Amino acid sequence: MSPPTGFCHQTYNFRLDIDKRMWFSDESMTGRPRAPSTPSGSAGTLLELIRRGDATTKPDLVELTGLARSTVSQRVDLLISEGYVIVTGETRSTGGRPPMALEFNRDLGVVLAADIGATHSRFAVCDLNAEPLAEMSVDLLVGDGPDSVLGRAEDAFESLLSEADRTSNDVLGVGVGVPGPVDFFAGRAVHPPIMFGWHDYPIRDRLADRFSAPTLVDNDVNIMALGEHWTLDKPVDDLLYVKVGTGIGSGLILGGHLHRGARGAAGDIGHIQAGATDVVCRCGNTGCLEASAGGAALALQLAELGYETTNSRDVVELVAEGNQDALHALREAGRLLGEALSSIVNLLNPGLLLIGGDLAQPGQTLVAAVREVVYQRSLPLSTADLRIQESPLGDRAGVIGAAALVLDHILHADAVDASIRRPRRTVSA
Repeated sequence: MSPPTGFCHQTYNFRLDIDKRMWFSDESMTGRPRAPSTPSGSAGTLLELIRRGDATTKPDLVELTGLARSTVSQRVDLLISEGYVIVTGETRSTGGRPPMALEFNRDLGVVLAADIGATHSRFAVCDLNAEPLAEMSVDLLVGDGPDSVLGRAEDAFESLLSEADRTSNDVLGVGVGVPGPVDFFAGRAVHPPIMFGWHDYPIRDRLADRFSAPTLVDNDVNIMALGEHWTLDKPVDDLLYVKVGTGIGSGLILGGHLHRGARGAAGDIGHIQAGATDVVCRCGNTGCLEASAGGAALALQLAELGYETTNSRDVVELVAEGNQDALHALREAGRLLGEALSSIVNLLNPGLLLIGGDLAQPGQTLVAAVREVVYQRSLPLSTADLRIQESPLGDRAGVIGAAALVLDHILHADAVDASIRRPRRTVSA
């Protein structure tokens, strides 16, 4: 459950003094506020309970933590003075003075979120609940290189901050997704097939210096999976998100946590062998799923039939017009994708399979083909409770996930406690 809404941002205008050193806990980047593994009485832990909506009053916190009323009161008052928590009124009395209602202050600052794709990107300024306050979509080619693309991103962020009536002083963190393998702890892309000139480029360091805020960089499909997981009405511990755009990739939420693998390469299903074995993929191998079922592959197939298709969006337009060749190509792509996913469903047994990206949009054609094959080829026990559907967030999954990634970092109990222990912040004019 997302935390409740807070005051308008004019109520507080603190500049968080967050440590820019990049600390990480083993599972701190899950995209959703987490319950502490053991009871703790720190101010940061109390904030987590308030953020998740588990506690809305000081008596709630006393009951959940077992701390003395005086201790809870002192630490909540500290959170209020630091701007993390706001008082929204009185609750119903059960005898005596009614307790005051507490809420997480989602307007304490903002985070910047970027979902950089192969041919187009989305940027947003989000509040501390990962809700976009201002956002835009921009057509750009990631192959133009990091200086060009990140320069456009910086310009977009400045424009969006102005639109949201914020400044760079309000920025508490930056989250970025890119369409290639990422060394998450270094904040750099590693030999990305379609991101020419991006290998080992210091993406994190550039944006951290530009906005004086902690910056996290991840694979674009990972942040999309986080975005979907963050916004679910009913949390699902095991979720598989698949993006079918220019290429094909997936993000894995296993046991409630994002699974990156030993080196961050988990979920790269686009290079599973499937389809025509003689087709050369952009990775250099032959027979990859992406080379037969990705948006670039479908555009090439249709171009060979005489259509003016150069990318996945051109394919989507033909499908929307009811073009039978495009519909056939998309159905075949869905069947190939379903064959690959049926093995993954047997292996991981997710409770929810979401299909996103450009090719998931037109009339459920792709999703229907995937659903048919997965239910047919996967084991009955693996599909007994499995839901397969189109991404609810669509194009916005990436920016919401990028924001969630950063929020789980800067608002983690350890980070909040460290921030509170530093000298008191000043209020900006």
